[in-house]
Amino acid sequence: MSEMITADLVDLDLSADTKEAAARALAERMVALGRVTDLDGFLADVAAREAQMPTGLDGGIGIPHCRSEHVIEPTLAFGRSAAGIDFGAPDGPADLIFLIAAPAGADDAHLTILSSLARQLMNAEFTSALRSVDDATAAAALIRGEEPPAAAAAPEDSATVSNAAASADTAADGKAPVPGATVDDGPAPAPGATDTATDTEGGQPFRIVAVTSCPTGIAHTYMAAESLENAGREAGVEVVVETQGSAGFTRLDPAVVAAADGVIFAHDVPVRNKDRFAGKPTVDVGVKAGINKAAKLIAEVRDKAARGEVSAGSAPGTPVERAGDSGEGYGTKLRKWLMSGVSYMVPFVAAGGLLIALGFAIGGYKINKAPSVMDHFLWTQADSWGALFFQIGVVSFGFLVPVLAGYIAYGMADRPGLVPGFVGGAISLTINAGFLGGLAAGLIAGGVVIGIQKVKIPAALRGIMPVVVIPLISAAIVGFLMFVVIGKPIASAQKGMTDWLNGLTGTNAVLLGALLGLMMCFDLGGPVNKVAYTFATAGIAVASPSDSAMKIMAAVMAAGMVPPLAMALATTVRGKLFTQTERENGKAAWVLGASFISEGAIPFAAADPLRVIPSAMVGGAVTGSLSMLFGATLRAPHGGIFVVPLIGNPFLYLIAIAAGVCVTTALVVLLKGLRKQTPEGATAGGAGAPISAKAEPKEPIAA
Repeated sequence: MSEMITADLVDLDLSADTKEAAARALAERMVALGRVTDLDGFLADVAAREAQMPTGLDGGIGIPHCRSEHVIEPTLAFGRSAAGIDFGAPDGPADLIFLIAAPAGADDAHLTILSSLARQLMNAEFTSALRSVDDATAAAALIRGEEPPAAAAAPEDSATVSNAAASADTAADGKAPVPGATVDDGPAPAPGATDTATDTEGGQPFRIVAVTSCPTGIAHTYMAAESLENAGREAGVEVVVETQGSAGFTRLDPAVVAAADGVIFAHDVPVRNKDRFAGKPTVDVGVKAGINKAAKLIAEVRDKAARGEVSAGSAPGTPVERAGDSGEGYGTKLRKWLMSGVSYMVPFVAAGGLLIALGFAIGGYKINKAPSVMDHFLWTQADSWGALFFQIGVVSFGFLVPVLAGYIAYGMADRPGLVPGFVGGAISLTINAGFLGGLAAGLIAGGVVIGIQKVKIPAALRGIMPVVVIPLISAAIVGFLMFVVIGKPIASAQKGMTDWLNGLTGTNAVLLGALLGLMMCFDLGGPVNKVAYTFATAGIAVASPSDSAMKIMAAVMAAGMVPPLAMALATTVRGKLFTQTERENGKAAWVLGASFISEGAIPFAAADPLRVIPSAMVGGAVTGSLSMLFGATLRAPHGGIFVVPLIGNPFLYLIAIAAGVCVTTALVVLLKGLRKQTPEGATAGGAGAPISAKAEPKEPIAA
């Protein structure tokens, strides 16, 4: 922390009587040293952060702080007030004031040091030493960790003081605090171990996992973590904390989460990957409660565990939030990056495709030639409404490739990847590189941003990196590559694939339908299923899709409806082969299958994968091939039976679905009949949960 605070940034006789005056007095010291470029602009950012949540803490501490583009380098100023200044703490005014200034683009090392300081503020010996120090140079050295707070500590606390000094030295080295580790008192005990008393009931400590986070991610996040860990030790409870702060976060070991007896969320911004903690006793509060009421929170979560109260499951986070787990191979990461783009693209596909299909249904197949509704729209004319829906759908479709590319880059490089990704996707449309161009642009954009972020940047430029430098350089590089280097070959490949699809007839079309049917029914919403679905939607993502593209879309949707419908039929005709829970799930599967939600078959596949999945794949292949053979077409990317009026050859299309459902049902009944029947009412495998809990689709598509 030697570069962050010096004696010139310490005021041991701070005379300000308001928090605004205190912030100004300390900020003026930063300006005098050239650490802050615009005093008023910086103070406005401090005030905006203060308006989100008061920064006063119990124990006489005020920590005004913010990220600001007016900050050149991470800086800390310290003031001590004899009269005390009101920063909104429940226990009264603060006499120790820390003004933390972080650049908008501060690097992880500096932010880690600031987070370590925040943890030290929960150490009574550290704050006591700051109250007794009588020299600015000594105060700065104490904050930097160069002097242990031994002078202010009682003799019997020497071991604790030594540990605190060691933690300060670690902070000065810029090492990131490990989630669950305690900065003040050394590393936290390993999962499963404890140095405190164990629970009297089972001989094992009560284990809690916690997540802390705050809007800025600099101070409160880490102070709450330290407070919870300290309270846990005092209560004889094992507490492991994941800090989701500005220096990034390392996910708790899944084994630690699984073994936990309770969960505490102390946060003011959404918890990332919250679904990991579903099904456990949970206390959910603001971050300041984690600092000021840690013992109470621990007692509350233990009471909930004793009463058997658990949290409900939550929807998975966005793909970028689910990406990047430690130990993942490149192939797994690539799949997640691509699925990130696809998941954000699909709502545009669904909205645009259904609107276009609705436009054709209302206005006829020449509606794509209608003039703009801005120039010609009659409220009482069906054609005008058809043209309106069609033209809105076309606009929605115009976002598909840019959104795909932008969110692939987002999955790789987070928010900085959005600008070059969207630019690359838009260029792909301009040069007719289409869907393939969007895939390439997204991967290139993410790679370029990751490369730029690895370059050492002068401190003076860090503040403008996220908003100026990275978007400028990455967009220029991606644009150059798309326009000059790889765009034309990709456009040629896209045209070749389109021509090939348009030329599919007879046996080739039937075989393609069978292959797509197999893919749709293989993993019921997993990556293979999504590849088939994305392939189909890419073909119709134009104002006037080809006949072959619409046949492919029809085959994909028909096959995706087969597994849940077949499971519903099987539980109806041979209910004794299924448990009571499966029969209840079968009732809901009728609706899910009819709505083109393949996940309706997941409970059955999870309970008996060796019989259900192969049977579903056979039925899906039959349906896909028959749909192609019958020449059924579909302009809408979703909807199930509810878009039958928009299907070409709808009667034969329904026959294809019925054939696949019958084949799958027959195979499932046959294979299950060959085994020893499970007693009625028993739970088989993992199918004991109702379908509402196990078959909820991850996304609003037949994924």
